[in-house]
Amino acid sequence: MHSTKENLQILFEDNHIIIVNKRAGDITQGDKTGDKPLSDVVKEYIKDEYNKPGNVYLGVVHRLDRPTSGIIIFAKTSKSLERLNKMLREKTIHKTYWAVVKNRPKKEKDTLINFLKKNPKNNKSTAYAKEIDGSKKAILHYTVIKKLDNYSLIEVDLETGRHHQIRSQLSNIGSPIKGDLKYGFDRSNKDGSIHLHARKIQFIHPVTKEQVTVTAPTPKEVIWNACL
Repeated sequence: MHSTKENLQILFEDNHIIIVNKRAGDITQGDKTGDKPLSDVVKEYIKDEYNKPGNVYLGVVHRLDRPTSGIIIFAKTSKSLERLNKMLREKTIHKTYWAVVKNRPKKEKDTLINFLKKNPKNNKSTAYAKEIDGSKKAILHYTVIKKLDNYSLIEVDLETGRHHQIRSQLSNIGSPIKGDLKYGFDRSNKDGSIHLHARKIQFIHPVTKEQVTVTAPTPKEVIWNACL
């Protein structure tokens, strides 16, 4: 029973939602790999913690790429899932990411607007300056918040939530994320992670209507530690 809780870093929990800090390498929900998803780990935790008989309800509100770490919200009731999904559509859930990149961007602060087109064959999104057939508009705002010896720490606020958006748009300005081979970094991280972390989330609770602000600790790792 304890193993589930030890594998889980819970950042916020009430009767309606549970917010956890995903480790790089964990998958949010089941996929073709057959690896155990985070959603199952959270379900087991709820079942054990509250001695729930039968199946536990858990709604997946949003996902993070497998090599990315940070904040994931799960809904504990269908009502909160429905409301959170609506909030995502209406962009009232504010997400902030941290990315460690090489090649400091030319501007300390900027808004990047591209049109991203996903290629399902290699599971990669390409950023274009103008709209092309099948592309989706992608907007993010970034600020360089710390200069490290060989890298820069960038804070990213997403306005849209596209496939691999941050990875693709930062790579497009010549600042690929550390460890992200797919988007132009020269070598992978030993553990297969990339230095992209869903750092902070702010929203009005779908049921209690109170302001919720959650910050996820960064992975315990040399470069991330240098960012703090």
